Order: sequence, then structure tokens, then C-alpha cells
Amino acid sequence: MNNIGKLYLIPTTLGETTEPLEVLPLSVKKVISTLNHFIVENEKTARKFIKKITPNKSQPSLVMMSLGKYADPLEVQHYLDICMEGKSVGLLSEAGVPAIADPGAEVVKLAHKKGIQVVPLVGPSSIIMSMMGSGMNGQSFAFNGYLPIDKSERKKKIKQLEKLSFDFDQSQIFIETPYRNDKMLADLKATLSPATKLCIACDITLPSEYIKTYTVKEWKSKTPDLHKRPAIFIIHKENKF
Repeated sequence: MNNIGKLYLIPTTLGETTEPLEVLPLSVKKVISTLNHFIVENEKTARKFIKKITPNKSQPSLVMMSLGKYADPLEVQHYLDICMEGKSVGLLSEAGVPAIADPGAEVVKLAHKKGIQVVPLVGPSSIIMSMMGSGMNGQSFAFNGYLPIDKSERKKKIKQLEKLSFDFDQSQIFIETPYRNDKMLADLKATLSPATKLCIACDITLPSEYIKTYTVKEWKSKTPDLHKRPAIFIIHKENKF
């Protein structure tokens, strides 16, 4: 019986203005150079990234399996069949690390089900790097994904997260679609208690990187331009006085 191939979780940059090897270790380049099978969200951007990090790699030899929103779920269930022939597969995120706030988690689940070794590689995670730079509780925090789009439901969720933060001394992390960032900030200012801390981190690892933590009261006099910039929001209402 052939050795079973592995599933490599391959990180990418958080923006095109960053050179890959400025934020990625050489191990990522070495792994990509050995692979020909990749599971990707967008074939065009994936090929562009692979060409940038391994310019001498043959593009026609690459086999790209789509994990985009139009991917057939039944087809996805067979993406790792090639591993049973001893060939390894790379899972690429569109930005940052695979399977964190990313559809790649389903492929990782499939790998475990099939007994395929999962190998996560080191790379930038906007969620973790924002938490690192926030000055908030790195011992206890929760990622909550996207908040509701409906304004009243969103404000209700913000208050719930603030209460969770206070009750459990736990920092609460969430994200928003970039073109809605300014509305999110306005709702946070209007809904949160004045003493609650709010960190806004956007364009992580890019030349325009912005990470600031202030109380909500202090934020009310500040209006950063967040429009269409990938951003992370973190709130923490301290229960220690």
C-alpha cells in the first residue's frame, strides 16, 4: 500500500502589497515547491501567489480544486482522494491562514475523517496578530465572526458581547465586511459603555497597518478611515476596578 499523502495548510499574505517572504517562512516556499495539487477559493489569485513565491514552478502541472462558493459539496468530498495515492495536497486561504474564519475548515475536517495527516504551516493571522497588538486579555478571548447585518440585531449582539466580556473578563473579537466598517464603528460608539475598551486593527502587515486601542469615550472624538480596509474589532469591558 502506498504511503498516504498529507494535507498542508498553506498561509498566504494579508494583502498584495506585501512580499510573501517578508511575512512567510522559507518552509512555506519549500512545501509549495513539492506540491502540484491545491485546494483554493480562487484559482486566479492562487496561481498568482504560487508564481510569486515559486517563480520557477510549472503552472500547467498544477491541479486546482475549487473551494469557492459555487463548489459542489459532493465533489469536495473527493478532493483528498489523491492522498490515498501517496500525493500530498495544499490548502490555500485567500488571505492569512487556512481554516480560521475560512471555508478550508471543512477540508481539514474531511482529512481527519480519512486519517490524513494535517500539517499547519506558520503564517500571518489577522485575528491573532490583532489580539497580540490590542493590549487586551490574551489569556481569554473569543472570535465571533460576523455580527448581524440588521441594525437593531447588530446592536443587540454588541451589547451581548459586551456583557460576556464583563462577566467572564474575556475579550470579544469580530469582523465586518470592509465596506460596512464605518457603520460598524458608528454603532459601537453609540452602543457600548464609555469605559469599554475598543481595539480597531486593519491592514495588518501592510504599509498602511493601523492598530489602536482606546475607550469608547475616547473613540467618540476619533474617526479613522476604515472604508474597504480589512479590519478586526475587539472589545473588552473590564470587571476589575
